[in-house]
Amino acid sequence: MMLKWLADMGADEALADAAIDRFTVTPEPFTLPQAVPATAPRPGVAPAEEVLRVPQRHAIEPAQRAVAAVPLSAGAVSAREAAARCNTLDELRAAVLAFDGCVLKQTAKHTVFADGNPDAPVMLIGEAPGRDEDLQGLPFVGRSGMLLDRMLAAIGLSRKDSAYITNVIFWRPPGNRPPTPEEAAICAPFLVRHIELKRPRVLLLLGGTPVRHVLNWEDGITRVRGRWGVYRKDTLEIPTLPTFHPAYLLRQPSAKKLAWQDLQSLREKLVESGAI
Repeated sequence: MMLKWLADMGADEALADAAIDRFTVTPEPFTLPQAVPATAPRPGVAPAEEVLRVPQRHAIEPAQRAVAAVPLSAGAVSAREAAARCNTLDELRAAVLAFDGCVLKQTAKHTVFADGNPDAPVMLIGEAPGRDEDLQGLPFVGRSGMLLDRMLAAIGLSRKDSAYITNVIFWRPPGNRPPTPEEAAICAPFLVRHIELKRPRVLLLLGGTPVRHVLNWEDGITRVRGRWGVYRKDTLEIPTLPTFHPAYLLRQPSAKKLAWQDLQSLREKLVESGAI
């Protein structure tokens, strides 16, 4: 009976040629690791570095913890150089279309750059194109896009007149998997330049991926949604609000009431700034 249960649970492979009699095995004595005195720095480590060794998660607000940086690849360096040469959104679009430094482009049907009004007061940033977006070359055109349009309309906005929409990634990852840190790092210079050239009054981040790569917050979207932050780059400071991705709302309809609170907060910020 027990062997059948183990097989049903997936334990159907032996890890040794013979069974081990645990009753005859003498366990090794367990000793606690030696603690490093708080006042004594480790050998070869400067006192300032020793202070930074203390885990930060207990000392800093969760939403203020930065994501670890990804070393720049050749593709990221090339993207940074190409983005720096762009002075208009049209030039940036052309640079992204011509860019071949991201492997995702090899499997994608279209480059998905942006949609909406370039002069709109609010810029929405999602994760990456899905199947429908890859086929049409536009962001948020599938079921989640239809829901997003209804969400915007509920607060008097539209992608035609008052919203501008893009993604962290410009090409569909195979199987709609999440983009890797390296892929996001390659696209990051284009995203940063995109925000600089667009200069929206407000940023709306749809889902956890843009939260990590725009605000550098590492907490999950359920913890940071509805919490205003500020995107800073040189002299540019833009109020930024994370909320749920429409695709998540399609899977979890009960979260729509929280998304509605975020949309109302977005509208209040736009009214307060005189954008609408």
